[in-house]
Amino acid sequence: MKPIEWLGNRLKLLDQTELPHKEKYLETSDYRQVISAIKQLKVRGAPAIGVATAYGIALAGLEIKASNKASYIRQLDLILKQFAAARPTAVNLFHAIERMRQAVKSKNTVASMRESMLKTAVAVHREEDRAIAVLSKHGAKLIEDGFTVLTHCNTGQLATGVRYGTALGVLKAAAEQGKSISVYADETRPLLQGSRLTAWELSRLHIPFTLITDSMAGYFLNQHKIDCVIVGADRIAANGDTANKIGTYSVAVLAKANHIPFYIAAPTSSIDTSLKSGAAIPIEQRSPQEVLKLQGVAIAPSGASAANPAFDVTPAKYIAAIITERGIIRPPFKASIQSILEEAR
Repeated sequence: MKPIEWLGNRLKLLDQTELPHKEKYLETSDYRQVISAIKQLKVRGAPAIGVATAYGIALAGLEIKASNKASYIRQLDLILKQFAAARPTAVNLFHAIERMRQAVKSKNTVASMRESMLKTAVAVHREEDRAIAVLSKHGAKLIEDGFTVLTHCNTGQLATGVRYGTALGVLKAAAEQGKSISVYADETRPLLQGSRLTAWELSRLHIPFTLITDSMAGYFLNQHKIDCVIVGADRIAANGDTANKIGTYSVAVLAKANHIPFYIAAPTSSIDTSLKSGAAIPIEQRSPQEVLKLQGVAIAPSGASAANPAFDVTPAKYIAAIITERGIIRPPFKASIQSILEEAR
């Protein structure tokens, strides 16, 4: 499966809004369609958003008409702002934007700037692929034979655009090592990424799973049917506070109350040390219609109002460890994150 594929002069994306019923791909050479795909969740998951953003900007670079560097940069900056407005929480998007901005700084011709952006986009994709594969193998060390794992939202290849996922990548790696594991997957309201996407990926991986509603997680945690919880991350602050799909915070609190370890699996590209704590992480507010309707069918009375924050923040005190390609980070997170990032430089 290749959820994101570069075809030389256009981008191919698996439309995740059509899953699990239809595998439909979007092929485009128009950066505007890439922005739209990110906004509409045709491509989603922090690492995948970063990769798609890099390629989308490369496509924009091919389209810009300019005779000199100054004019090219002015037009590019306007396009970068459009990408930045697509989704505010996933920091990978902003890292990709900055990588692409830096790619043109030392170049002096339009041709060299275009070439540099294409090479940088491919590099972003390859680096994420390598990092998440290594992350998955590190995380598999935490999974014992016979474990049952609870996960929330979708964190597989669909969410990363590479060979492995984050939380699901850990499970894939554990299964490849011959460990017998099973999964409880939260359905993840309001857009059902768990039931539509995680269940689809687990089926393809031949990993046994049980689908549950979000509100059932506490029951199974309290019954000690679950050995650990693993989720992904859209942004991790310098102190370890983590933004992830709405409902993650509730699962983390319930896991802590029942003495079950709660793990975050995310590449270091999802860490934002410019933010001291999760209080500064911007939370995307999506359309109330996603709550008022289920797969397009109204489930609330006409005229009802709804709130729809797409993410919540789990304080670091509820997190047992953060699994990255640089190793497994444990508390105290502020010092551990700083140390592991300094080693990477």
